[in-house]
Amino acid sequence: MEKFVITGGKPLRGEVTISGAKNAAVGILPATILAADICVVENLPDISDVAVSLKILSVLGAQIKMINRNTYEIDTTHLTGTNVPDDLSRQMRASYYFLGALLSRFGKAQVAMPGGCNLGPRPIDQHLKVFSALGAEDSVDYGMITVRAKELNGAHIFFDKVSVGATMNGMLSAVMAKGQTILENCAKEPHVVDLANFLNMCGADVRGAGTDVIKVRGVEKMHGCTYSIIPDQIEAGTFMFAVAAAGGNVLVKNVIPKHLEATTAKLLEVGCQVEEFDDSVRVISDGHLRHTQVTTLPYPGFPTDMQPQMAVLLGIAEGTSTVTESIFENRFKYVDELTRMGADIKVESNIAIISGVKRYTGARVNAPDLRAGAALVIAGLAAEGITVVDDIYYIQRGYEALEEKLTKIGAKIARVEDEKELQKFILKVS
Repeated sequence: MEKFVITGGKPLRGEVTISGAKNAAVGILPATILAADICVVENLPDISDVAVSLKILSVLGAQIKMINRNTYEIDTTHLTGTNVPDDLSRQMRASYYFLGALLSRFGKAQVAMPGGCNLGPRPIDQHLKVFSALGAEDSVDYGMITVRAKELNGAHIFFDKVSVGATMNGMLSAVMAKGQTILENCAKEPHVVDLANFLNMCGADVRGAGTDVIKVRGVEKMHGCTYSIIPDQIEAGTFMFAVAAAGGNVLVKNVIPKHLEATTAKLLEVGCQVEEFDDSVRVISDGHLRHTQVTTLPYPGFPTDMQPQMAVLLGIAEGTSTVTESIFENRFKYVDELTRMGADIKVESNIAIISGVKRYTGARVNAPDLRAGAALVIAGLAAEGITVVDDIYYIQRGYEALEEKLTKIGAKIARVEDEKELQKFILKVS
């Protein structure tokens, strides 16, 4: 199994370019089904979740042509399949977006219960609530979700809780329903807005994305378009926190600074300098960090996807900090791994109490999920000695060429295939 090996203690300097947003890509790719035409999608991140989405589209009958590493032409004109294969849908959480898109176009869909990172219960009841309100029937048998409808009609739907997935599936399933659909208590994340913009480019009528009320007026037919996905705010935040932890001065390019406001605010609180430009931010850190308090909240609050990276930062900050996780209950699984590196963290219910230590010490750790894996890489960059991060397939689900980008800004990191390669690297750096 592939792993990262990191020699810590090297400040980061230079420039890094951020890829397209994973969370937007995995919603927009299923949305191409609705066009029944040719769509060219640009700025797609070269990650495993995108590869799985493209594979699903291909299996369903789409014609896919790679223009370059980050641009694909997708022709869904003659797509006929409505069943997403079990082995593919279990590889990522976002496979549930195929339910909304296929239901909207064909009146039926079947997808296995989605996989992805285990962050605790993430029920799809709010998704099914949308489909039901629009006139679909659903069933869950042997781990397969089936939805079908003779006709979809607009409805007024209030989400019981803010859910990015349900909001996006609400838009996907309502764009071709008869009449108007009103979605209330919607998620406001940038990738929700990006999906709405893509749908509108394809001829849909979606208004209000980015607020808590979205109105969708159904259209009879949609068409193809060329669309470029927004930059990934979580990848940007991860690099910003890497600089904060390891020290250095890095220009993070291809970002939308407004999407990073909550992340930037915390970096300023802990003592880093952040300069904002039109489409980039510069982060400067001398490695001396102050304690603070953080609570994860839906956008525009502090993102749950940045919580493990924040905890790594606070683990080497002066004083005692707290991190409160209000969205996913299993988001502290990385704490045991970080403790191996010398962190002093106690978890009580959904709060981590973090007493800062002077430095981390290199150790062998496992990535328990996507963002926690990235956080352990950051810890390795800031640590004294060598850190080995196993199970990096989680990290590859959401970060394009992570080790290449880190190497360009001065990190000593390599991806190795097996134990033999690992020992060779350790001998080389020793």
